[in-house]
Amino acid sequence: RKQIGDNMEVSVIIPNFNGIAFLDSVLGSLEGQTLKNFEVILVDNGSADGSCSFVSANYPWVHIIELPDNFGFCRAVNEGIKAAKAPYVLLLNNDTEVIGKDWLEEMLANCQRKEVGIVGAKLYYPGGQVQHAGVIVGIRGIAGNMFRGLPKGYSGYLHKASTQQDLSAVTAACMMVKRSVYEEVGGFEERLAVAFNDIDFCLKVRRCGYLVVYDPYVELYHYESRSRGAEDNEEKIRRYQCEIDYVRRTWSEIMEKGDPMYNPNLTLVKCDYSLREKEDG
Repeated sequence: RKQIGDNMEVSVIIPNFNGIAFLDSVLGSLEGQTLKNFEVILVDNGSADGSCSFVSANYPWVHIIELPDNFGFCRAVNEGIKAAKAPYVLLLNNDTEVIGKDWLEEMLANCQRKEVGIVGAKLYYPGGQVQHAGVIVGIRGIAGNMFRGLPKGYSGYLHKASTQQDLSAVTAACMMVKRSVYEEVGGFEERLAVAFNDIDFCLKVRRCGYLVVYDPYVELYHYESRSRGAEDNEEKIRRYQCEIDYVRRTWSEIMEKGDPMYNPNLTLVKCDYSLREKEDG
């Protein structure tokens, strides 16, 4: 069983809502990491499926924060970071599974660079296709995960899926951030309870002059949104639209001028770095 050191380098924050089906995978994959001096904080959003009891019984080294209701991802993250002890914080979805043993050290090495605020990872669907290889702002109206569906082992346009690079945003499904930078930008915007909160957070970090790094050497499976569910009722659709409107208003300049980390000659309707066509506008 993993031994936690006293001098914490990384605090891993895992928001959870009725995610008992996923917790064994994500927590089990954390046990064998080569980096030992990290803590894990599970922030539970009022689960009714026995998640907290399961974690207490099977992973006693995990610190659990129980919130009385489902306040959303951002509230869970903000509450978790309040309790965190380390200068570097890793946000990790409950429906992820780590590939490899030295990924925390890899992320930490990048995040310790003075100019870096955020480090993101390469995520795969359970079948092995790419789910996230960085984010481009403006794709499909707001933002898009690049190289969705690319087979594992393929590197894509100019090898960008497999090359470490600076981008404007990465997903918070697996994101490391300096604690000091998180505090400088005021944390996550809780009005963005579900969608685009990571885009907003990354853009705030970029606005303060820090780099957002996509690191393809950190790999995880992501069972995307299975614990959240679909945006399939009137309330969820209305909330989703409000979150779109918030991001468009707040970041109108980058939406109008385009992502500075993306060539304006490339498409805004596909996530493959192909050339812009007439229908792109």
